[in-house]
Amino acid sequence: MAERATRKQTTENWPTLYRWGQGDGLTPLMWRKVEAGKSPAPLKAENVPPWFPTGKPEEPFRFCLAMEKLVTAICAGCDELNHINASKLFFSVCQARSTDRHGLQARVTPLRFQDGSPDMWRRGVRYAVQRHEVNGTEKLYQVTFCLPRFQNQSFDEKMITVFHELYHIGTKCNGDLRRMAGRCHAHSHSQNHYDAHMAALARFWLATRPDPLIYNFLRLDFWQLQARHGSVWGVFVPRPRLIPVAETPLP
Repeated sequence: MAERATRKQTTENWPTLYRWGQGDGLTPLMWRKVEAGKSPAPLKAENVPPWFPTGKPEEPFRFCLAMEKLVTAICAGCDELNHINASKLFFSVCQARSTDRHGLQARVTPLRFQDGSPDMWRRGVRYAVQRHEVNGTEKLYQVTFCLPRFQNQSFDEKMITVFHELYHIGTKCNGDLRRMAGRCHAHSHSQNHYDAHMAALARFWLATRPDPLIYNFLRLDFWQLQARHGSVWGVFVPRPRLIPVAETPLP
């Protein structure tokens, strides 16, 4: 009885579907300023390389919007990623607890199970992943970047990270992850080999001469973006939870 009560309480506290948007009583997305941590040296806007424009300097830099534009362009211009429907991706950030370069850079969280199933059974309990809907469009993946750590990598490292996460998205873009052959289904037999492939994909995409305005923000580090725009903002949404659900079909 205690186990059943705990499951019921969890289901009530964590809904299976979150809706965000404009109007109709919807909750706006949770934009928030990213904390920069200690800067290595004081930096003024005039010292930021002007040959990498990143939008209006008088406006806060909206990281998730910039990343959405970049990923949309990548998926349209890279043959190995053109199965991805960028409108089905939910972009968010998480706050790095330190300015250390090592640690989580980014992650992609599937909002479905294997083959795109909305639920799964485990030890006699039916589970679902919390789902996200923005302005009437249901998202199938949450792509999260850890700031300011991610932004303080080199440009090449940032591009590899972006391609690395996108390549995890299943070839049917149905909410499931890509599954490699063999025991290590996430990164094949070698993560180094995986990342070398991502570096090649990034170089091939850049060779198609996309508009630099799409990726200029990756040329700057976090403190340069902050110095130019005054602040960097992101959408803060927790990683979706795996929750037990009732026996009734999911909507």
